[in-house]
Amino acid sequence: MKFRTALLATALAALTTAGGAYAQGTAAPAAAPAKANVTVGAKVLDAAGGDVGTIASVSGGAAIVDTGTVKAGIPVASFAQSDKGLHISMTKTELEAAAKGAQAGAQEQLVASLTPGTAITDQNGGAVGKVDSVEGDFVVVATPNAKVKLPKTAFAKGASGPVIGMTLAQLEAAAKGASPAS
Repeated sequence: MKFRTALLATALAALTTAGGAYAQGTAAPAAAPAKANVTVGAKVLDAAGGDVGTIASVSGGAAIVDTGTVKAGIPVASFAQSDKGLHISMTKTELEAAAKGAQAGAQEQLVASLTPGTAITDQNGGAVGKVDSVEGDFVVVATPNAKVKLPKTAFAKGASGPVIGMTLAQLEAAAKGASPAS
């Protein structure tokens, strides 16, 4: 909300200073701001015209801005168009800090969801196993044929919960290969 409010305030200030006045002190009706042309590859600037990044993709009403350091999703409606390009109300530094904060928060939520009994899937939604236990920075995943200790960093947020980058067969094969010989 703060981001959108700041953008709207900037847009209103620009319209107020750009508009003239009719004779007898009547304010000119404000022209509708130009619809932002948010397209892949477009340059993104801050309110002062400083470089922020470029549009990496546009989908579902959101644009991904690539600053070169982070990629951050911004609603298409939050962009303003000028003759110099697309503008947002955040500087590159502010956008990168916000994106990194959101990323850290999402990782904390993911790690908190890794509790005993939580189903783990592969990136295609295939069942891998369930969390058996959490031991410090590691999670023990119980598959039908093995228990495998994985670092918490091996997990990502999927559509239906935590996912790993291996299928059940790959995980069990890796666990078998890592087992000491009898």
